[in-house]
Amino acid sequence: MDRRERRSSLYNQVMPPFDVVGVGLNATDTLLVVPHFPAYAGKVPFQDEMLSPGGQVASAMVTCSKLGLRAKYIGTLGDDERGRIQMESLRASNINLDHVQQRHGCANQSAYIIIDRTTGERTVLWRRPECLRISPEEITPEQITCARLLHIDGHDTAAVEHAARIAKQAGMPVTVDVDTIYHGFDRVLPYVDYLVASSEFPVQWTNESDPFKALEMIQKEYKMRVAAMTLGAHGALALADGQFIYSPAFVVNCADTTGAGDVFHGAFCYAVLQEMPMRNALDFSNAMAALNCMALGARGGIRSKEEARALMARAERRSHPEFASRASSSALRAT
Repeated sequence: MDRRERRSSLYNQVMPPFDVVGVGLNATDTLLVVPHFPAYAGKVPFQDEMLSPGGQVASAMVTCSKLGLRAKYIGTLGDDERGRIQMESLRASNINLDHVQQRHGCANQSAYIIIDRTTGERTVLWRRPECLRISPEEITPEQITCARLLHIDGHDTAAVEHAARIAKQAGMPVTVDVDTIYHGFDRVLPYVDYLVASSEFPVQWTNESDPFKALEMIQKEYKMRVAAMTLGAHGALALADGQFIYSPAFVVNCADTTGAGDVFHGAFCYAVLQEMPMRNALDFSNAMAALNCMALGARGGIRSKEEARALMARAERRSHPEFASRASSSALRAT
């Protein structure tokens, strides 16, 4: 047994105090609900307005906590009203916040989100002040190895690279939520076990227009266990154990798609820790995301695992014919 195997074995023998730790973004959103999205240079009255806490990793950790995991969040907050709203929401979710930093004289990350009431689809305008950036030196090994799994995004790239390296050296699985190209992200991917990207990321990253081939290229280059992508209203696609697995979306009465991907990632973290088969993991994560779409706000519809399973048992699925066909062919070849 080499040094890394001994370290991983020792890690797995001692139960850490947390199940999952997340390093990354939070945001406090202003939601504007409109009867329909206006045409370019047009004008439309809005019907509802509300402040809503959200953000990629923070909302994923709230989801993990809702599912019964012991969750810890590492990030930064502004000292303004939006930062206070975010902190209150995280505290109410029973997440450990020992290493959340409040930056004085700094505004919290914010977004203005326009929601089309006819479809629930949203358009996001966001801003994150530079004073919220996390540096690698602010993350110690103990802050990461206190958990069984690390979840990151890509924004503060040097910091999440540092956290992922610590996790990898400790034998912890690393999941990542990434939706755009970040400078230096190629240094993060070698430490990732589970990539669950937006539908645009694999194609943009590889310059390969075929998403199936793009996922294959990423998995081969970085030797990760799973390379996957969310597909919005059409579900999710993953490459695992040499075959593609396609999970169609669940059809619900959609009020707001804000935060659906973040909730998907929190549910996926739960599924990894529960050692679900990949198809079950994708179905469960899709169900949690769909339920969140039934209410306003990034965390407005986070439900229990029992409600997710009930939806999985009864709901209609929305399948993308090409993804379903090609994934099915992949499974046949694998057998």
